[in-house]
Amino acid sequence: MEQPTTSSFKSRAPGLAATALAVLALSGCVVAPVHHRPAYGPPPAPVAAPAAPPMYFYPERGQGPELQDRDRYECYRLAVRDSGVDPGMTPVSRPWSAPPPPAPRDGAEVVGGAVTGAVLGAAVSSPRQAGPNAVIGAVFGALLGAASQEARAQASEAAMARHEAAMARSQGPLNNFRRAMGACMASRGYTVG
Repeated sequence: MEQPTTSSFKSRAPGLAATALAVLALSGCVVAPVHHRPAYGPPPAPVAAPAAPPMYFYPERGQGPELQDRDRYECYRLAVRDSGVDPGMTPVSRPWSAPPPPAPRDGAEVVGGAVTGAVLGAAVSSPRQAGPNAVIGAVFGALLGAASQEARAQASEAAMARHEAAMARSQGPLNNFRRAMGACMASRGYTVG
């Protein structure tokens, strides 16, 4: 068996370096498909913000309609003052947006990276070394694809967590108003439903 010499390594070094660079460069080309709306037809309707469920108040002490209206009005004003939120006013904030879609961990990027690496490994090697270099390229491509897929999934999960936190922050003041309104109406003899 022939021992590798420095000159044989030097002759292979540019090919190995080119393979490594090509695998790194093309691994970024393997991306999940993006679903765009078709270029024809009307645009999709905007998604409305989830509305808070209505509050119902049931009189327990036989309050008449006029007294119910007055109690509701006074409790509404009190809840607005205490919470700083007036749900009857049109909000002047940015519209609600749908949460980001989750990034799948279905292995598509792993397979795409392995195929890309195998093709590149075979393409940049000599005909005698095409098989082993294709296997090496497939392994490195699969590793890069797995890392890319995991990074996308973690970024998607972080974006979802930020979206949920923003939605919770925006609902907090409204929940404070609902609690204040419910407590006031309960103190005046109503069951809150």
